[in-house]
Amino acid sequence: MHELSLVEGMMDIVRESASQNNIKRVTRVKMVIGELTMALPDSLQFAFSALSQDELFRGAELEIVQLSVICHCEECGNDFRPEDDYIFRCPGCGNGQVIISQGHELYLDSYEGDEASGPS
Repeated sequence: MHELSLVEGMMDIVRESASQNNIKRVTRVKMVIGELTMALPDSLQFAFSALSQDELFRGAELEIVQLSVICHCEECGNDFRPEDDYIFRCPGCGNGQVIISQGHELYLDSYEGDEASGPS
């Protein structure tokens, strides 16, 4: 389950940024994953729930944006989704010279949180 280490790494990034930006509590985290990463959204959600018990993340929501695989044919310029078996051949011209233009993304897009109050 590599999702656990992915979520741990993402939370470390948010933790560091929140500290630098005076955020006392994170309310929402948005993560983008491409289909080819093989990261399972349910497993990411489970890992986030299990790891978000500290004060900074308690009650935070994890939003996952999934991106489908999109290929671009170098021969005819056609953009297409490969068939179910990941056959990377252009359905328009039959050429196998394609570039995967979407589907391998894996990144923390954004997070939201509440700022810590100043000294009383």
